Amino acid sequence: MTAQIEVDILVIGAGAAGLTACVAASEAGASVEIIDKSDSLGGTGAISGGIVWAPNNPLMRAAGISDNPEDALDYFQSLNNGDIDENLLKTFIDEAPNVLSALMDLNAISVSLLEGYPDYYLDRPGSKPNGGRAMDQDLYSFQELDGWANKITQSASIPRMMLRETPLGGGTGIIPGEELERRVQNDERGWGQAMIGRLLKFCLGRGIKPKLSTNAQKITPAENGSWLVETKTGEETALYLARKGVIIATGGFEWDDDLKQTFLRGPLDAPASPPTNTGDGMKLAMSVGASLGNMTSSWWVPTLSIPEDEWPDGSQRALPVLIERTLPNSIMINNQGKRFCNEATNYSALAGAFHYFDPATYSYPNRTAFLIFDAQYRSKYPVASTFPNMETPNWILSATSLKDLAALMDVDHSVLEKTVNQFNERATDGEDPAFGRGVSEYDRFYGDRSRGGSAATLGPVIEPPFFAVEIKMGTLGTNGGAKTNEKAQIIDVNGDVIPGLFAAGNVMAAATGSVYAGAGGTLGPALTFGFIAGREAALSINK
Repeated sequence: MTAQIEVDILVIGAGAAGLTACVAASEAGASVEIIDKSDSLGGTGAISGGIVWAPNNPLMRAAGISDNPEDALDYFQSLNNGDIDENLLKTFIDEAPNVLSALMDLNAISVSLLEGYPDYYLDRPGSKPNGGRAMDQDLYSFQELDGWANKITQSASIPRMMLRETPLGGGTGIIPGEELERRVQNDERGWGQAMIGRLLKFCLGRGIKPKLSTNAQKITPAENGSWLVETKTGEETALYLARKGVIIATGGFEWDDDLKQTFLRGPLDAPASPPTNTGDGMKLAMSVGASLGNMTSSWWVPTLSIPEDEWPDGSQRALPVLIERTLPNSIMINNQGKRFCNEATNYSALAGAFHYFDPATYSYPNRTAFLIFDAQYRSKYPVASTFPNMETPNWILSATSLKDLAALMDVDHSVLEKTVNQFNERATDGEDPAFGRGVSEYDRFYGDRSRGGSAATLGPVIEPPFFAVEIKMGTLGTNGGAKTNEKAQIIDVNGDVIPGLFAAGNVMAAATGSVYAGAGGTLGPALTFGFIAGREAALSINK
């Protein structure tokens, strides 16, 4: 027998956007249920760095850092290639500071400024070279979650530090032994784990307990903006009547091969997100006539994979390559043995280089790439979870000569040697005439900041042995999906609102189009529109 459940609002997807929608809807007085098809919650947000990008935010103002909506708007418009909905963008810019203040006041999140963390396009008007728009999650003790602590999606290792304590955030990456032990004893976590933990704690305190392993199979409009949602949990089925509406917050479609092939502009081989992001929510929205937007794009990022590192379902994990490619004594090459980009550039924009299509060979020559580095690099810098004092694992190729390394990569050794020699000639002087690596302050920020100027990212690849690791184009999540208006209401193919149906997070067409403005450029809009969706659904006049 099918169970029937009545509720004001049903949220589908228990990630950052979905949980934030629950916070806002509950604050507005609505009864809320949240479901997720996975047996764990948190989605992509739980395994992310947890950084939130928000212009003109209250922490900036408190620190005396100048910002305003006009600067933020100028910044985005300078990057606009026609894929930004200006009403959505303006809503994000105006609402993000208010949403952040509300969530902090409710203790649903706790963040601090990432001091000095710059925007990604520093040559554009309205950018903030000295940072302020990116915020880091404060530590949170999972002991407060009781039995829910092990129900949050985790990466291979638990983050016991805040991002601002790592080299990526300007720290040393070293936590004193006693402090680290204290954090372990208290199960204190940073990054996206802290963000999801706090949001979940707030929801639990309001009696909102996520129902996991529950798949929304069909949605049907009822009267006056209400919705019927058929769900399945194992062999059990249930029918929800959502009186004030349904909020879809199920993430992107980067793990669905058919959707990727149909919509994306180029190859996406190794997503960094959980394998549950298969476009379910977008398909639900499409089934009732939703219009789609921004479908060719994604929050791109180069990734590497460690063979034995798998998700619980056996899918291969992939790790974002943020710092490794920016450090001195390294370059990236394609399968022809040639450099093809500024390795230290903004990771999302780097997809343009990976997606270059050669009409002569009718192929993507940069689709398969390798990060090449030498013994100097190996002795100083980590590669993913492999640190300098560790034995080199077999997934990192190594050889005593470039010729032998080329053979391991199936690359023409003469081309590789020429490429490395040309790079070395100018890198020694801190120059890269081929691609301008090290010219931008952004390039240097992600490099070795103990070295001054362009040397932070430039250094010759000269000392044997030599090493290589395969790099693929991945994503933090797709950013195309159901079109919405400024109230997070889904729009149909005729441009009309679908009453009672809302979207937030990566399932919606991104408010910033394809522009990844800075660190946290996904979570800022996800929290903002999650909050808007919850608030607007709860305040709906529909009964």
